[in-house]
Amino acid sequence: MTYPTSGTNAPVLVTGGTGTLGRQVVPLLRAAGREVRVLTRNPRPAADGVTHLAGDLLTGEGVAAAVAGAEVVLHLAGDAKHDEATTRTLVDAARRTGVRHLVHISVIAADRVPLGYFRAKHAAEQAVAGSGVPFTTLRAAQFHDLALKTAAAMAKLPVVPALNGIRWEPVDARDVAERLVELALEAPAGLVPDLAGPAVRTLAGLTRDYLAAAGKRRPMLPLRAPGAVGRCYREGVNLAGPGADRGARGWEAFLAGTFPAGAAAGAAAGAAGRVRTS
Repeated sequence: MTYPTSGTNAPVLVTGGTGTLGRQVVPLLRAAGREVRVLTRNPRPAADGVTHLAGDLLTGEGVAAAVAGAEVVLHLAGDAKHDEATTRTLVDAARRTGVRHLVHISVIAADRVPLGYFRAKHAAEQAVAGSGVPFTTLRAAQFHDLALKTAAAMAKLPVVPALNGIRWEPVDARDVAERLVELALEAPAGLVPDLAGPAVRTLAGLTRDYLAAAGKRRPMLPLRAPGAVGRCYREGVNLAGPGADRGARGWEAFLAGTFPAGAAAGAAAGAAGRVRTS
């Protein structure tokens, strides 16, 4: 994707700039001609138009200095335990220093899924929306990286649970990064349409794909996801609505890049895990 270069010299501040998403966002901002500041607890020398500034969103140390002079802030850092507190630290600094646009990444159905992570993301959304700073919030589906991590963790068990009814729409971090940078270079838009992956997949199917691509063999045991969370997933509460945007890069392509030798086998094995949506 090509972005128009900016006519402003004001830097863009990125929190979480060294994480899975941030590592994709920062070079895209540079390609758009923006100077970039990355807020990090482990600073490093400046290079290629990127300055790493020491700061801690939990304690607030260094945050005001990092935000000062930034026109746009992309808040990509996430911490399920402290997400609301760290977000409030950032938005307070943004409000005091006159930030013109705060872009925030959240998760689809943050206000509907009864899990701690979703509740924390929703609380952070509310902190952004109530801050008085012009903002844009993008809710995205689970990244391919998380699907891989989840499947790999379950594959360590001698018998892998195949939780019936749990469906995801995994999205590629590169697609999310492209959309975030696009939004950051536009006017604040509030809560924008969700961004999900190109297909609905069962968690069991994602796990089978991983096992095949990684060359692993494990028996799988069908289980019913219990409680309110299980019911929520079976009802598809976590899935994007009809007005959502869709990423272009699918799970099979992600696996092909991660496990080149097992990609063909993984794609074939995953066919049974796909869920028809039409």
